[in-house]
Amino acid sequence: MGGVLALGPLLAGPAEAAVAAAGAGTAPPGAPDKAKDVYEAIGVRPLINARGTFTILSGSLMLPEVRAAVDAAARQYVHLDELADAVGKRLGELTRSEFGLVSSGCSAALTHATAACVAGGNPDLHIRIPDLTGFEKTEVIIPKHSRNVYEAAVSAVGLKVVEVSTRAELEAAMGPQTALVYIMAGPKVDESEINTKVIAEVAKPKGVPVLVDAAAEILTVPNVHLGYGADLVAYSGGKAIRGPQSAGLLLGREGLVRAAWVQSAPHHGFARGFKVGKEEAMGMLMAVEMWVRRDHDAEYQRWTGWLKDIAGQVSGIPTVTTSIVQPEGLSNRTPSLNVLWDEERLGVSGQTVTDTLYDGEPRIALNPASGDGTTGVSITPYMLTPGDEKVIARELVKLLKNPPEPPEPDKPPTVDVSGDWSLQIKYLAGSSDAHRLRLSQDGATVTGSHTGDFVERKLTGTVSGDTVSVRSTYGEEHGDSLDFTFTGTVKGDAINGELDMGEYLKATWTATRGA
Repeated sequence: MGGVLALGPLLAGPAEAAVAAAGAGTAPPGAPDKAKDVYEAIGVRPLINARGTFTILSGSLMLPEVRAAVDAAARQYVHLDELADAVGKRLGELTRSEFGLVSSGCSAALTHATAACVAGGNPDLHIRIPDLTGFEKTEVIIPKHSRNVYEAAVSAVGLKVVEVSTRAELEAAMGPQTALVYIMAGPKVDESEINTKVIAEVAKPKGVPVLVDAAAEILTVPNVHLGYGADLVAYSGGKAIRGPQSAGLLLGREGLVRAAWVQSAPHHGFARGFKVGKEEAMGMLMAVEMWVRRDHDAEYQRWTGWLKDIAGQVSGIPTVTTSIVQPEGLSNRTPSLNVLWDEERLGVSGQTVTDTLYDGEPRIALNPASGDGTTGVSITPYMLTPGDEKVIARELVKLLKNPPEPPEPDKPPTVDVSGDWSLQIKYLAGSSDAHRLRLSQDGATVTGSHTGDFVERKLTGTVSGDTVSVRSTYGEEHGDSLDFTFTGTVKGDAINGELDMGEYLKATWTATRGA
């Protein structure tokens, strides 16, 4: 806070004045951070995040200036329509776009933007969403390169997804029923026949807006996607920009962004639940104020310095090699460090090291990595705080010099799981008896298919002793993502065990083999 106040007249905007007003009652510089005490008091273990800006790991840490702005905003009342207007204008000034909106995360920004493209500012239409019966705009075009799990924020408005792969398909699919084209930003788009520029060239003459999802990207000023011809672009506020974790940004054409505000809370209708408080709005505005002032080159050099320090600590261990990898594109733009070694000589895999550090104290989140015949870990400095790099180096050296016992090796199979199996799955709430496994076994290897309530996917797995483990995946190229790992004990024509569904947590399952 002292650093913010010291900027004084250099920060002349109203958001900075709000930060200064928050000075009273804040902790003095150098005061101990009580965050760990807050979480540990309820039995939650904090962690050092060297994995990345994953939402499940709570994204990034708010800047001190952002925390101060949130605190200042919490001390008074305002009218939210007036706040949205003022914040929107200031965001437009800062980002050199027409207008801006603070949303409850990037996903909500996508939903509000989609609703704006469908209903504009018309409340007669707005209150009907997501039932689009009788609407003119009922479809969203999504290029094949942009199909992903986050498009649910767009289809939730009630639109039918139309997938295209070529310019000819794009032109044929676009008509009066087309509400918008949705693009997931990334190298696949830039290298495609139908990149953002091409899509905008086709869409603009037909009056069809183009929405770009740039959730994990750095904020470019002037905005690269709007420069390519997109009408709207959405960002996560709690990743690179380091605003409130629950906030997002929508930037672009003023009429559509204002309509997106009409479609959002506190206004009623389907999106009432996507509420943004005055605190998140002012915190996100401050994050953008700071983005245009931050020394990004100095940050990058500091991150690289931390990685070099870690590399220097571990490079003396036999067979260990290190390399700093530079990013491609704008998403998660940070260097990373690969630490690789000979698994046979050191007696430990990168996955085991990753798991051990995550379960240990201090708790450290890394990514497993591999190279040409090597195993290892990858370290991302993006979200580290000063001193974290020393802890990571110390714990990694300790593990590599004295590795944990390796997992118990697989046993020869004592059962045969070939056949068709009917399942009953008990979720945290509810159950399903619609799932089927069709398995073929060759030695310890299992292949086959998994049919669920609505979709079928291939599976692979193994048998160790009387334990079977099979995994099926349904990739986000469908606009969804399902990852099921069934592990169970086989007794004759029955299996009982645990189902790991990744982000959907765990369940129990039983299976019976058909005749």
